[in-house]
Amino acid sequence: MRKRFSVSVGGLLAASLALTACGGTGAANNAGGDTNRNSDAKQVTLTITSNAIIGGKNKVEAAWITDYVIPKFQEEQKKKGVDAKVTFQPNGVDDSEYKTKISLDLSTGGGADVVSLDGIWVGEFAEAGYIAPLEDTVGKDAVKGWSGWDQIKPAVQQLTSYKDKLYGIPDGTDGRIIYYNKSLFKQAGLPTDWQPKSWEDILATAEQLKTISGVTPLQLNAGTAMGEATSMQGVLPLLAGTGQPIWKDGKWQGSSQGLKDTLGLYSKVYGSSGLGSPLLQQEAKGRDKSFEMFAGNKLGIMIEGDYLWRSVINPKTGTVPMADRNEAVGWAKIPAQASGKGVDGQDFVSMSGGSGRVINPKTKYPQQAFELLTFMASAEAVKAKLGTTPSISARDDVNAELLAKDPLLSFVAKEVLPITRYRPSLPAYTEVSAALQEATASVTGGKSPDEAAKTYAETLKGIVGGSEHIFN
Repeated sequence: MRKRFSVSVGGLLAASLALTACGGTGAANNAGGDTNRNSDAKQVTLTITSNAIIGGKNKVEAAWITDYVIPKFQEEQKKKGVDAKVTFQPNGVDDSEYKTKISLDLSTGGGADVVSLDGIWVGEFAEAGYIAPLEDTVGKDAVKGWSGWDQIKPAVQQLTSYKDKLYGIPDGTDGRIIYYNKSLFKQAGLPTDWQPKSWEDILATAEQLKTISGVTPLQLNAGTAMGEATSMQGVLPLLAGTGQPIWKDGKWQGSSQGLKDTLGLYSKVYGSSGLGSPLLQQEAKGRDKSFEMFAGNKLGIMIEGDYLWRSVINPKTGTVPMADRNEAVGWAKIPAQASGKGVDGQDFVSMSGGSGRVINPKTKYPQQAFELLTFMASAEAVKAKLGTTPSISARDDVNAELLAKDPLLSFVAKEVLPITRYRPSLPAYTEVSAALQEATASVTGGKSPDEAAKTYAETLKGIVGGSEHIFN
């Protein structure tokens, strides 16, 4: 889904290992002991690994690590009187294969010192004991002393956090928003500076778009054919909009009123109202078709990530280029079910994905590894990585500089990232997500929200090991 320099987010978990089965009793067991060991060493060897390789997968990241990170970091260390030898361990494989490799490396006490990790894996690796909180690896003073945290929003820090502990530093991220076609809004007599404040506002606007012949008013990703797009661009932000995320305090959301309300919204969109196309949700290429419809002025409103703007309808490089994108496309934050009803009392919500980097808790040089980690996350290094390609980084200062000429990406960086949420980084998430997709498919196919929620709840029990792991 996303063209990132490190591990991509989409479709990773299908081949996930059962890490917790072989990882011991917790991250602390893998910590290497003294956080200051070898801190005064004058000769240091460090390694970096990522799913990137020169001439192949994520080649831009591989070139950045090889041509910028390593020589610049070694130069900095030399000025301090340290002879640092940094090497890059490239990979150019499927994300599941990369995950398998690094998990096996870390489980046996091996692996690189700095490891690129998809955010969705952090909790899983932490539970298995393969990674440790940064404070356990390099010490509280070192972690708190890094000035870069001031440039990474607390919401974005969730990307490399688990149970309120930081395990690494976020890299790139994204955000989900509402897109709308200004041209169609004008035809329907709607304002082109639209910002819905509730689900009812969205439905009311979609009803007005029905007056335009040949136009589908609203696309809300549903069903199993859409896969993870149903969860990330549909169910998860909607659940957050009811006040409760899918996972909270170690439990998964079951057949709650929030889930029933969420499925109820799907029922309204794909029921007799005709606001959305049920058949489109069943097509193997339904999501791609929705992109084509939006670019072709046949779809009024849709929820998507900034990926749509950057890579799909980009007038120059998009897969479905939209020549008048800059003039015809509007965007808005996703509203909570009603004002103040979202998570933490928010009026608006979002979901994000992304990746980050962690330190191997068995590293011989924790302080130097942390210096390398923070160097890679510095403003200068991040700007060198992104170059002239507009993309949302984890850093506010970099976003402010590099995204200044892109109004949509600036909007996501400034307005959406502070309110966003991330998927629970646990092994069960893949199956939970699939069960949520099935629930939306059931409603889209005509079942009642209550019936679909009940079936989901029964499936959820089997996934997470019983009702004690579920809240309603």
